[in-house]
Amino acid sequence: MQIRQMDENVYQIDNQIATVNLVRGKQVYHEKLLEHDGIEYRLWSPHRSKLAASIMNGLSIFPFKRDSTVLYLGASAGTTPSHISDICVDGKIYSVEFSPIMMRELLEVSHARENILPILSDATRPHEYQHLVESVDIIYSDVAQPKQTKLFIDNFKLYAKENTIGIIIIKARSIDVTMNPNTIFKQAKHELNENGLKVIEEVLLDPYEKDHILYVCEKSF
Repeated sequence: MQIRQMDENVYQIDNQIATVNLVRGKQVYHEKLLEHDGIEYRLWSPHRSKLAASIMNGLSIFPFKRDSTVLYLGASAGTTPSHISDICVDGKIYSVEFSPIMMRELLEVSHARENILPILSDATRPHEYQHLVESVDIIYSDVAQPKQTKLFIDNFKLYAKENTIGIIIIKARSIDVTMNPNTIFKQAKHELNENGLKVIEEVLLDPYEKDHILYVCEKSF
């Protein structure tokens, strides 16, 4: 078994990626656990996590550090937040999810991971959780809905520090199923730029996720 460190607590194991398990012996989504030299790794599936897919496709800007504070929009059942929890062991992952059904699963994940802070709320209304969330180092958005770019911008304006990094997943088919995905990607990038966010890296997520792109952003003003 060949193990190579790629980023902060992200490892390449043969042709797969993994994080060191924060909660030894516990799985989140039936992922495989591997033991090596007294360390337990959780394989990170690019078919279950768009952040993992972007890493597999060559993402070079990886802002997550041991003590990062993260605002995660669209946390769902906690698959990707759990891996960020492994990485940001001394940080906080404010995890916003709209669906009560998904929130029940996210709460179960957060019980074992104190750095995941679940918030049942609507990411299109960022003021509603302002009393719960501080300014953060990273804003990560994976919300599949027509106004996904606008809600990311609104949250960025409210919770970003001067040097905050934003990561947004654009799902073209959730915006308009009739348009060419590349056209939608260009429109989203233009909208980000028009609102003071400069795209500093972009990664297509094929073949793991069809018609998806990941944008990494920073303030341009």
